[in-house]
Amino acid sequence: DNWAFLYAQRLALKQELPLHVCFCLVPKFLDATIRHYGFLLKGLQEVAEECAELNIPFHLLLGYAKDVLPAFVVEHDVGGLVTDFCPLRLPRQWVEDVRERLPEDVPFAQVDAHNIVPCWVTSPKQEYSARTIRSKIHAQLPEFLTEFPPVVRHPYSPSCPTEPIAWEACYSSLQVDRTVKEVEWATPGTAAGLAVLQSFIAERLKSFGSHRNDPNKAALSNLSPWFHFGQVSTQRAILEVQKHRDKYKESVDVFVEEAVVRRELAENFCYYNESYDSVQGACDWAQTTLKLHAKDKRPFLYKLQELEQGTTHDPLWNAAQLQMVQEGKMHGFLRMYWAKKILEWTRSPEEALQFAIYLNDRYELDGRDPNGYVGKRCLWSICGIHDQGWAERAIFGKIRYMNYAGCKRKFDVAQFERRYAP
Repeated sequence: DNWAFLYAQRLALKQELPLHVCFCLVPKFLDATIRHYGFLLKGLQEVAEECAELNIPFHLLLGYAKDVLPAFVVEHDVGGLVTDFCPLRLPRQWVEDVRERLPEDVPFAQVDAHNIVPCWVTSPKQEYSARTIRSKIHAQLPEFLTEFPPVVRHPYSPSCPTEPIAWEACYSSLQVDRTVKEVEWATPGTAAGLAVLQSFIAERLKSFGSHRNDPNKAALSNLSPWFHFGQVSTQRAILEVQKHRDKYKESVDVFVEEAVVRRELAENFCYYNESYDSVQGACDWAQTTLKLHAKDKRPFLYKLQELEQGTTHDPLWNAAQLQMVQEGKMHGFLRMYWAKKILEWTRSPEEALQFAIYLNDRYELDGRDPNGYVGKRCLWSICGIHDQGWAERAIFGKIRYMNYAGCKRKFDVAQFERRYAP
């Protein structure tokens, strides 16, 4: 289920050439830990097996793409290169670095395979909100939301056999923190991810529309880790979920809104806004209001370590933090509350954003993702991105406010706190 892969195979078949799949494993990436790398590598083992069955060699290259990929292209006499798309700064730089080092006669194409409507097709500019992007995406869905053609067993074999991959050596080559343990509830890989999708449709989809904001109810898809690592395609999930629209119209519509419109709105923001991870990326009204209230007295001030350990005065916040630390996934509704409280309990909006991004990227399986920087997390919660100005109050200014009492009106807070007691 990958348009970049399908396009590459189509080029290879047309030219009657073998097809190679490469993954460049970087020794570290932002605040990713062994939790993330473990999920990634186990997923890649499944990819390697699937490629072998399709007569397509899979290569795991250790190092940054600019250092290992151009040499691979020359060594294997590669005639063309196809890569996937990510709107984040570092992956975009990797693509640029490879482009500069490729032999001049090797064409290089990029396919946005993880959005349903390619990012640059949806809109040529940064969109203001879900309201402004929604109709643009829905107008394009009939063209882009289609069934995938299959990847076929490749008829042209490479001239020399593939080197076997030393997976253990790959693990030990990583320069990452190994104290954040891998999680037990989420099995990496496409097969496991598709099983989660099927269980969502069978058991949770019916209540997704009504109960998705209740952290005590099992109503979420829980698919974000597999989406993030490209192990399950969002497009596949939408195609499967939409088959149940007659039965669960509200739930299906809400799922499409979140997994397509909101998710691709976050991609749009990161693609067109250089400052997607800083207060400078916020709208003028939000920057102004945050600056005006930056010196307001905070009721509590916490250091990063206190937040990380979940030792604040607020038992709901602590429970949400501990859920993220232990399970690598905090409930979606609580991610908003969690980030807004960090704004309230730190010395400045800049520090709040820095802490929120660090914790999100370190513990969430789907961290280091446009949806994490923007979505209903860091910049939406702290800087009002894709939101509007609300009634002015201390610290928050016009940024939307959330509090403990509001959560108590929405769900049984005590029940959630008991589940994740320190």
